[in-house]
Amino acid sequence: MRKLVESTFVTLDGVISDPHVWGPPYWDEEHNAYSAKLLFGADALLLGRETYEGFAEAWGSRSGDEYTDRINGLPKYVASTTLKEAGAWNGNLIEGDVATAVAELKRQPGQSILKYGSGTLDRTLIANKLIDELHLWVFPVVAGGGGRLLDGLDLTHFELLETTRFKSGIIVLTYGPKA
Repeated sequence: MRKLVESTFVTLDGVISDPHVWGPPYWDEEHNAYSAKLLFGADALLLGRETYEGFAEAWGSRSGDEYTDRINGLPKYVASTTLKEAGAWNGNLIEGDVATAVAELKRQPGQSILKYGSGTLDRTLIANKLIDELHLWVFPVVAGGGGRLLDGLDLTHFELLETTRFKSGIIVLTYGPKA
């Protein structure tokens, strides 16, 4: 069974929106190596519509290095209630019940499924106990406002699996479902 791995950037004040604004000062070699470890440990991406569209715009026109070629080449499973198709950028629109579709993807053979971004899709995945690893990249910055991490979820407990500390001050907290 494949693992579903969530990777999300978050500020000290719990903000997840606009990491391209507050994150770049911390993106260094350690950051890149950890990110590459997650990406190359996966053979598919799971994305919500907003993340899919933003990533397709940011990554789709790039090429020429291993990381970029990998992210562009992987199949992407897109959860959306508004998109009619997601064929561009190797997209596959999830039809019907998202939880059922993701559970089926996890049953297929292969490497991990990597999910970027946080929002409505996460509420469904967490409520249905589908996330196997939650990698929270806590950046040493206060955004002062913006979309917050996992707002609206019911009480849910996780178990700390690992802590990774970077010289830049980023701490990646890896959680799994509480048994």
